[in-house]
Amino acid sequence: MSVPPRRVREQAYADWLTERLAHYLGRPVEEAVSFTEHGLDSVAALSLYGDIEERFGPLIDPTDVWAYPTVRALARYLALRDPRPGGDGRVRAAFVFTGQGSQHPGMTASLYLHSTGYRTHLDEAADALLPYTGLSVVDLILSGDARIHQTAFAQPALFAVEYALARTLEESGVCPVAVLGHGIGEFAAATAAGALTLEAAAQLVALRGAFMQYLPSGGGMTATCAPAYEAAELLSDEPGVSIGAVNAAKATVLSGELAGLERVQEKLAARGIAATPLKVTHAFHSPLMAPVLPRFEQVARRLPGGAPRVPFYSTVRGGYTGEPLYAPYWSLQITSTVRFADAARQLLAQQTPTHVVEIGPKAVLTPFVRRMGGSRGPACLAVCRGPESNAVDLAGVLSELDAGPLSASLAEG
Repeated sequence: MSVPPRRVREQAYADWLTERLAHYLGRPVEEAVSFTEHGLDSVAALSLYGDIEERFGPLIDPTDVWAYPTVRALARYLALRDPRPGGDGRVRAAFVFTGQGSQHPGMTASLYLHSTGYRTHLDEAADALLPYTGLSVVDLILSGDARIHQTAFAQPALFAVEYALARTLEESGVCPVAVLGHGIGEFAAATAAGALTLEAAAQLVALRGAFMQYLPSGGGMTATCAPAYEAAELLSDEPGVSIGAVNAAKATVLSGELAGLERVQEKLAARGIAATPLKVTHAFHSPLMAPVLPRFEQVARRLPGGAPRVPFYSTVRGGYTGEPLYAPYWSLQITSTVRFADAARQLLAQQTPTHVVEIGPKAVLTPFVRRMGGSRGPACLAVCRGPESNAVDLAGVLSELDAGPLSASLAEG
């Protein structure tokens, strides 16, 4: 008779907890003996909680370590809180695609050199972009070229990286139950959802970035810790400034004229609310982007777009949309507020994913999603945590998602 999957996971948790506690206490640990009897103090208990959060995601609260005060009890509770529905080991992964600002010189270079699968898909995206960029984004990435921060190159390079990462996950058996993209990340999300072909998305992204690059300078963006309603109140007498993005309950980005942004920042400071100017060349997702629209719309109208085949959560609509993603949508997206928080909350509530996977060159969005989900929410993973991420990190993510084997994707040597 086979052992139920939950019992298998419970023993796996028990083995892991025993090893971690023995590490903290410096001696063997018995599964049925209380943590207090073993001499576990509050500092070690918090460290144990941090290890659980890092390894398994937000399954429990810090107080649960004392509420289930033995290895056996805590392991049983962790198995019960395991996000995989029905205890049958099925993973429901949502893909969240990072926006502009996450790019950095040499991003994913190590992964490109050591993962055959990723290399294949990044080359594919670079070839689709080349007629419009005039420079291979692969060459741009591998050379560590600082031009990666110029909008005309940042947007296509980010799209290429995110397309390649998503395709690599899909080939390893991780198919998204839903997708969500932030800013330029929406193009990769739409491609993963089947609403855009690679060729159409590549042309849209490259021309979008080029048109924006050559807008007159003078705009900017400021990240604030203000709730959206409070930010809107302060903008009532600043017609040149608007809300560019709402990323979380107290993470609102302002976008618009520099002088207006400075005045709003002073008002925020007077209220004790932190605000930081972002290193950008233009006021993205604001009315200052409007001069881009006529040329962009002319191109977009000639390219095919369709309805997503995977649930698509739109930051333009602030939630699920099944509408065809063609010219009208992509034009509106350029000047619209990025309603990431609304879309992410709806995705979590409607799709109940076991995992949310951030797809981009570094982790930006997972902290927001993790806070939205709370201790009962999905495990949040980033395919690339930062500049040092490599094929070993990718293998770890695939392991967390019960996917693979990765060996077919790794280059020898």
